[in-house]
Amino acid sequence: MKIKHGMILAAGLGKRMQPLTLKTPKPLVKVGKQTLLEKSINLLIKHGVDEIVINVHYLADQIKNFINTQKFNANIIVSDEKNMLLDTGGGVLQGTKVFKEKPFFVVNPDTLWGDRYLNELGDLEKIYFKSQKVCLLVVNKELSFDDSFKGDFNLKGDLITKNTHNQYIYTGLQILNRNIFQLNTKKIFSMNEIWSHLIKKKELAGLISKQKFYHINTKEMYKKILDKKITD
Repeated sequence: MKIKHGMILAAGLGKRMQPLTLKTPKPLVKVGKQTLLEKSINLLIKHGVDEIVINVHYLADQIKNFINTQKFNANIIVSDEKNMLLDTGGGVLQGTKVFKEKPFFVVNPDTLWGDRYLNELGDLEKIYFKSQKVCLLVVNKELSFDDSFKGDFNLKGDLITKNTHNQYIYTGLQILNRNIFQLNTKKIFSMNEIWSHLIKKKELAGLISKQKFYHINTKEMYKKILDKKITD
């Protein structure tokens, strides 16, 4: 069974990337010949996703124009947060209304996505359908190009846990369904709130990525990745 829906979180302000992002939204920053947003879209399409929601806020019109001028082999829908930034959880809650009860991928374009992740998308999908739990793709912090990460989670079998010493970093890719928002009463909230609730209930699953992890979160890290000529 294939997941046919996905969302890309493209509404961030990109402040730590300034001055690069003063006139260009972070998802439209290029690494190699493609933008970060393109890499995220292509990853989902190559996996078989045919409907993608992209939320926008900062320099939203540039992202809309980019989407409109490209010929992606998928139906792309813009979720406009131009007037109010909803944070990650609120953005997903609003943007995925069109998916109804169907599961979907959520992708953070800050990560340098490429074809090397395709098998892991398939493996994450298998875990989701077997467990019916939200699934995160995580990576050992020792595989991170940026060695400043402290770690977000631990794993106990397939279950995500968390304590004061965490070995794994969230890569920026997960599989969700909208049932997890049933008890939420907020409009603006972080996915971290949802994850914390699921961890307490032992209902958050994880898969360990074996890929070298490249995450573009600052202008310094962007320059280092460009200098190394890393493109995916």
